[in-house]
This record gives sequence, C-alpha cells and structure tokens, in this order.
Amino acid sequence: MNGSRYFIGVDVGTGSARAGVFDEEGQCLGTGKSDIEIFRDQAHMVEQSSANIWQSVCLSVRTAVQAAGVSPQKVVGIGFDATCSLVVAGEGGKSLAVGPSERPERDIIVWMDHRAIGQAERINAQGHDVLRYVGGRISPEMQTPKLLWLKEHRPDTFGRAWQFFDLADFLTWRATGSLARSTCTVTCKWTYLAHEHRWDPDYFRQIGLGELADEGFSRIGQEIVEPGTPVGQGLTDEAARDLGLEAGTAVSAGMIDAHAGGIGTVGIGGTPELNMGYVFGTSSCTLTSTTGPKFVPGVWGPYFSAMVPGLWLNEGGQSAAGAAIDQLVSFHPAFPDASNRARTLGVPLPVMLADLAVVKQASASDAVSLAKGLHVVPEFLGNRAPFADPAARAAIAGLGMERDLDSLIALYVAGLCGIGYGLRQIIEAQAQAGADVQQIIISGGAGQHDLTRQILADASGKPVIAPQTSEPVLLGAALLGATAARSFADLKQAMQALSRPGRVYQPAPGDILQTHENRYSVFCNLQLELRKMRDF
Repeated sequence: MNGSRYFIGVDVGTGSARAGVFDEEGQCLGTGKSDIEIFRDQAHMVEQSSANIWQSVCLSVRTAVQAAGVSPQKVVGIGFDATCSLVVAGEGGKSLAVGPSERPERDIIVWMDHRAIGQAERINAQGHDVLRYVGGRISPEMQTPKLLWLKEHRPDTFGRAWQFFDLADFLTWRATGSLARSTCTVTCKWTYLAHEHRWDPDYFRQIGLGELADEGFSRIGQEIVEPGTPVGQGLTDEAARDLGLEAGTAVSAGMIDAHAGGIGTVGIGGTPELNMGYVFGTSSCTLTSTTGPKFVPGVWGPYFSAMVPGLWLNEGGQSAAGAAIDQLVSFHPAFPDASNRARTLGVPLPVMLADLAVVKQASASDAVSLAKGLHVVPEFLGNRAPFADPAARAAIAGLGMERDLDSLIALYVAGLCGIGYGLRQIIEAQAQAGADVQQIIISGGAGQHDLTRQILADASGKPVIAPQTSEPVLLGAALLGATAARSFADLKQAMQALSRPGRVYQPAPGDILQTHENRYSVFCNLQLELRKMRDF
C-alpha cells in the first residue's frame, strides 16, 4: 500500500469526543480531543447536548487532521462510535428538552441515566419473549424504558419528537442526512431482532409504546444496516465544512463506543470467537462473539451482527468501572493530598497509585498482598452482569483507622481486584451457557496500566492481551470508515488485517492464584449478603 489513503475514527465517550487519523497499515498518525458538557442536576438524571457534542466532534477531527499532517482530500472514510445515549430530535433535528430543566439544548438522556428504573421493572414483569435477547431482563440503560419514561413524564416532548436516535446514529445522520440505523445500536439497546430483520410490534404495544409500531417504526429506524456499510452519499456539504473534510467522504454506519473497541481488538489472532473484548473505561463492557446464539441469564444478548457481521454477540460488563475506582478512592482521608501530588506529577491519580503499588512489590501480581484483609464490591451503580441488578450497591469490608497514602494504595488495589472478580463472574456465567473464551483483549483508558492488566488476568484466571495500537477504540471506528470506503472487502477482513497483539499478561500461579481464589469467594459472599440486607 502506498499510504496515500487515510481513515478517521471518531469516538464519543461520556466526557469527551476524540478523533484519530489512521493510514492503511493501521498506524495512528494524529489525534484530537474536545471535552463534552454533562449535566447532573437531578437525582438519577444525566443529560447532554447534541449540539455541544457535534461541535466537540468537529473540533477533535480538525485537530487530529492537523496533527497527522495529512491532506483532507486524502481522507476517504470516517467512522463514528458513541455512548448508547438517547438523542431526542424535533422536526428537522431541532433540539427538545428531555428533562425538568426545560432547556431544549439538553436533548440527550445519557446512557448512565437511571430515571427509567421503574419503567424497566414494569417491562421486565411483563416477560415478553423479546427479553430473551437482552439476557432475560431489560436495563434502564436501554432505550425502550427511557422512551416509556418520556411518554409518561414528558408527553409533549415525546409527541413532538421527529426522530429518536442512538447517539452514534445521530452522528451519522448529522454527517450525511441519512436516517439509517446501525444493527449495533438498535439490536443492543432498542430490541431490534437483527436475526429476523425486524422489530417486534407486539412488544412495543405490550409495554405501552404502541404508537411507535403503528407508525411503522419511522421514528426509531426503518433502514437498518450493518457496521461498515456506507450510509447516504457520504459527508454533506455542511458537515464537510464543519469537519474540515471533503464532501462525499464515505461515512460508515456507526457503533456503540465499547463495540468499536471490540472491532479494534477481537480480530487479534484471526478468530474473534476465542477472544473476549474487554473495554475498561468509565464503565466496563465485555464482548463475546459466537457462531450461534448463546442465551446467558443476566448477560445482554445474544445479538446478531451487532459487532462482527455474521456472528452473535453477548455483552456484559459493569455500569461503573473506572468511575467506580474514582468513587472508591475519593472516600479515603488521603485523597486530597494524593490528588495534589498526582497533579504535580502530571498524571491521573489512579496511575500514580498503580505506579506506587508496583514499586512496593516484587511484581505486579504481588501487589495483591497490599490489599490483605480489605475487600471491595465496586457496584456503586448496580450490577449490569451477570445479575442484571440495577439496585445492587457497593461494599467495602476491612477498613481500619489508617489515613495515610499506603492505606489509600491498598484500597485502590482492593478495588481493582473487585473489578476483576466481577469480570470473572461474567466469564463463568458465559462458559456455563456454552460461550467460553480463551483470552481477554483489553482496551479503554482505565485499563492501560500494567498493574491493572496483570490484576485483571490474575483475578479472572484468563490471559489478558494488550493490543499493539495505543488507540484501539479509535482504530475500531476507523476500520468502519475504511470498510465504508471499500478499502477492505468487509469488516472482518479489516479487523484481521489491522488488529495486532501487543504484550500478554498471564495469570499468576501458586500462592497468588490461591489468594485470588480465596478473595473471590469473599467477593461472592459479600454480594450475596448485600442482596439479603438492602431492604432493611
């Protein structure tokens, strides 16, 4: 390849939009980042602005292209991934207020928003057959409970809405004018049955959203295409001006952000079915591909063609992962001084704590000894999988009166172990249902430290492989753009060509293995006792 064609991946996370420019060998040549506003002024409510996000996307793309030093004319494809947040658009894309602030620019219910817990519980109590394809229970993080909440609490907004978009689909519409939705978004979060190429109208009528079915699903998606499929006629003139690119540049159907991390990683080794993609960011997401459907109680899916076209997907993870670690360490008396020290060093606090933990021990695996007698169930925002229990909450056992930095490091290590044991529970639940995996491919900003990766390997009992690229999520999004630009025959070929392994972290044997076995037993017992006591 002559390196004269370039692809852009855009990743819209909870707090920022990021973009990366990649060449035909999968090398990242330049990145850009722009922060996103977030509003949390009501209990359980988290909102954002689609206009603010589009501005951040445009700035990040322009910055990335400038950093890469490439001509916009040589960018031939762009792919978007985003959080699975709900965008409510009035006629022509006009913003509509989704909450009591009454501010129309706040037109997004963020994925982590839990205002629709009651609606989710009512939907689950009805037990429609569609729920088999979301692990048996719908989550308040998914879109139909949120749509039902809007109908019941903001009927004017619901009635005036022209389109309800998943955020990734909003971005492709904003870029191209096409109303096509991705199988990734609507299958994983909206109950679309991709294996049957249809919505189930009976489900929508049963739960109280019958008007969506009566309209022929025109407001949630009538054209559904697989990731990697080009949508519309490429970038519109307006979007091209906003992004600093050429009109007509190929745009792929988008993906959920974690799933783009899967696209950028699970092709390692050429057999996605052997790999679990593990995206460790604000939340965590586990992504397991299978050739046939595997029904795993408490694990979302099975979803057909939601990540790797032609394969089924089971999706687990936790609603708070990196965010859970941040919450955990913020409780400690040493947190203010440690935060100041980390700022002076110019690193995030978790990175500083990980560095200090490694220094104290002979190896990263030995760091578990720092947490002796200290145990954490880090479910501050519920248990997404394998219990599908949004009411679950966190626990810390074994705290003393210590107020120093060493005890903060110990708490941090105990929290990482708790994340790892939650991952192990998902792996075991899937294995019992026939969706076994041999190794974990890690991505995400919170999972980049050697200590984090080694503890996850030790706690889960599976090898953890870091991808060669430092930007696996952006690479995944860029592979969508490359496929849409016809640089590869299909997305599978793109994954196999450009997803490469880096360092491998093997689970520790011997005494460390036994320590984690003992700690895992404590973790499971704490979870069980918490479920028994939370109503008292």
